[in-house]
Amino acid sequence: MPTEKEVYEQHADQYERLIRREDYEGNILRAIEQIVPLPGLEVVELGAGTGRLTRLLAPRVRAIRAFDGSRHMLDVAEESLRQMGLANWQAGVADNRAIPVADASADLVISGWSFCYLAVWGGPSTGSGWLGELEKGYGEIKRILRPGGTAIILETMGTGHESPHPPEHLAGYYGWLKEVGFQSTWIRTDYRFESLEEARELATFFFGEAMGREVVEKNWQVLPECTGAWWTKT
Repeated sequence: MPTEKEVYEQHADQYERLIRREDYEGNILRAIEQIVPLPGLEVVELGAGTGRLTRLLAPRVRAIRAFDGSRHMLDVAEESLRQMGLANWQAGVADNRAIPVADASADLVISGWSFCYLAVWGGPSTGSGWLGELEKGYGEIKRILRPGGTAIILETMGTGHESPHPPEHLAGYYGWLKEVGFQSTWIRTDYRFESLEEARELATFFFGEAMGREVVEKNWQVLPECTGAWWTKT
């Protein structure tokens, strides 16, 4: 099993196979649309990866600019967006703490399964290191948003669980989101695989050997997952 950093730098195609199976019931888009109407919005996306959210949003918004720290991941995103025949998107390499767009230039800033890495990789788990990195990232979100704009952050609330079971190492981060004023809800984003073997393969690839074994033991061709949605408005 590669590390998460190795996945994002070297295994984008395999990662894309996994996320194509996620949220087979379409709950992510419905949750976003309940927070903010999408037509006419100019969007900036942080940590776009292989384009999971970008593909959902691009057909429904005025324009979207998608950024990620990995060119390897963005290559997959760009190819899939070109195949959709859309012209209202741009993509580029950037850190979540330094996005190359003008002040007050977006109606919606959204980040899916990415902002957490400012806490995970940004500094020590105790002390102020990781909090400082989160504050830098949030400062960038506030800089980019227009007055009345919306910020949405999506993060895991537990894979292999039918109700929220947030990872312990993200507890401080999730507490911080509440402290700075984010509201939250959660949805199911279950994976539906074509076969039990595909489920085992892809679950092992990203979530590890233990998850792969559990998938087989529980015959999880549909792998349950919970996702949290946090949002705030300027």
